[in-house]
Amino acid sequence: MDFRLSEEQIAMRDLARDFAEKEIAPIVEEDEKHHKFRPEIVKKMGELGFFGVNMPEEYGGTNMGVLSSVIMTEEITRISPSYGLPFNMQTFGPGFVILNYGSEEQKQKYLPALINADIFGCFAITEPGSGSDVASMKTTAEERDDCFVLNGQKTWISNAQVADIGVVYAYTDKAARAKGISAFIVDLKNTPGVTTVPIESKVGLFSAPTGEIIFEDAKIPKDALVGQRGDGFKICMTQLDNTRLSCAARAVGVGRGAIEAAVKYANERTQFGVPISDFQMIQDQIAQMYVENEAARLLVWRAAYNRDQGAKNTLEVSTAKYFAAEAAVKAAGEAIKIFGSYGFSTEYPAERFFRDSKSFQIVEGTSNVQKMIIAGFVLGKRK
Repeated sequence: MDFRLSEEQIAMRDLARDFAEKEIAPIVEEDEKHHKFRPEIVKKMGELGFFGVNMPEEYGGTNMGVLSSVIMTEEITRISPSYGLPFNMQTFGPGFVILNYGSEEQKQKYLPALINADIFGCFAITEPGSGSDVASMKTTAEERDDCFVLNGQKTWISNAQVADIGVVYAYTDKAARAKGISAFIVDLKNTPGVTTVPIESKVGLFSAPTGEIIFEDAKIPKDALVGQRGDGFKICMTQLDNTRLSCAARAVGVGRGAIEAAVKYANERTQFGVPISDFQMIQDQIAQMYVENEAARLLVWRAAYNRDQGAKNTLEVSTAKYFAAEAAVKAAGEAIKIFGSYGFSTEYPAERFFRDSKSFQIVEGTSNVQKMIIAGFVLGKRK
């Protein structure tokens, strides 16, 4: 694997870095305090082509690949994990589902709009009683002569209250269990019977909208079905391979942001007449944070590179997601210790990175789920 970036990749990386530092950094701390989401930030990202780098040119993308996308995701997330999330909501999630399984009509209708952020997307898997066990979901889609009728409740859905469309998973045949799940593209803004409710009681990611979606006899057209009836579980698992990779890239960005904040503080803070960066125990913390962040990045890049070569690399993705999430939490925790009392203060970014980092151990499959997947492959129980 050759990880020397092309001139185009370097240009897009620098564009994302510049955007994060100039457009997001000046407002991130104040917005996080007030739980403020700025749709104009996401729209600008779309206009600059951030969400199209991993999409074909025929639908408005630039076809630069998944590796290019994760590199840009890291640059945004090192400043704001909240604004790293739209990469998932636009193309890694709904975009790839529609690209890989949708009809040509669905691709033409939705992909250019998602890429340009003319519309906002989401995907709805999790329910109040269904998380890691996807097949235990309760939401149903009953087929009628002219439509499907959705009933159920999805929760902890990123972008729920701001999304225009969502890829929604529901049972079309409960008796068939996992083989009875189907996927649908739902117009969340204009479908009677669809209600969204914000979730404000979160530990972190305060500028990233999260909510519930409630379906009460919501009628959706037959052409809302993605793929065939019963394809939903397969589509969902494929989608998670994509969104987990994006999640891992965001974890790398958070770890890097925490390291940069800790290094800056350690060089500025003096105790006993010298910068605390002179102390060996501080150096030990910084060294461990750096090494684990570098290792996480290489795991993410390997998984992204393999995906660009057409590989279905579930093991590599879960490995990257697990390690990057754990490394991010450790880096953010060590940063708080380096900051000392100020690490416990909301006046400095260390505590925000720590709160945000915890999400990566949970979303897109918990760290325990990733370990189950990894062990299954290593032990020869999965192929």
